[in-house]
Amino acid sequence: MSYLYQIICYQPILNLLAFLYNNTADLGVAIILLTVVIKLALWPLSQKAIKSQTELQAIQPKIEELKKKYADNKAELGQATMNLYKEHKINPLSSCLPLLIQLPFLFAVFRVLRSGLQQDLGLVYSFMAKPENFHTLSFGFMDLSKPVIYLAVLAGIAQFIQSKMMLSKNKKANISKEVANTEDSMTNIMNKQMTYIFPVMTIVFGLSLPGGLTLYWFMFTALTVLQQFLVLKDKKSTTLSGPIEGEIIN
Repeated sequence: MSYLYQIICYQPILNLLAFLYNNTADLGVAIILLTVVIKLALWPLSQKAIKSQTELQAIQPKIEELKKKYADNKAELGQATMNLYKEHKINPLSSCLPLLIQLPFLFAVFRVLRSGLQQDLGLVYSFMAKPENFHTLSFGFMDLSKPVIYLAVLAGIAQFIQSKMMLSKNKKANISKEVANTEDSMTNIMNKQMTYIFPVMTIVFGLSLPGGLTLYWFMFTALTVLQQFLVLKDKKSTTLSGPIEGEIIN
């Protein structure tokens, strides 16, 4: 299994970074270009996950109503919830599966940037020029082999914007007169907490990781923010008023 992972995920990403470095002579530029290529390759999966998440958020008030209606009957609650998903043509797993498919590639990137540039150059394809050494000083002033404080902060800010964007969309789309206290539900409380916890965690981890990893994480998150903006903008243009203000029409 580890051999297949190396052949399918790790080695191609290592070679792509080596190719980009050979043609730019700057590790920072190569990492930015690598992030763009990976994000474009995973764009359809990410887009599907974002759309599924917004659709699930759009029916959250109805789910809260069902929880109250069937508070004493878990079996009927489960059946009513599945009927609601079926009515709106929503697969509750569709927001998670695309992200799970992306994980092996994301782990490969982290491994390449953390240790592969020093330890695994023997895996560079024979038809490619093998860099004798990756110079970690990028843009003339940034050593990507060491933690870079402002990159960690930028990654945290990008993470906050990403989370806040989805939370704001949730507020606009999900509030209904019949469920005035939806914002106080456990789901919404957890979402609000994660909006602040994830950015803080990103900064804390970024302060201990090599700058190359933090640069990749910042760029990937920034591109995800752009993708969310495009998806939510498209959803807004196809939204019609219904029982729930801003309900997404499937």
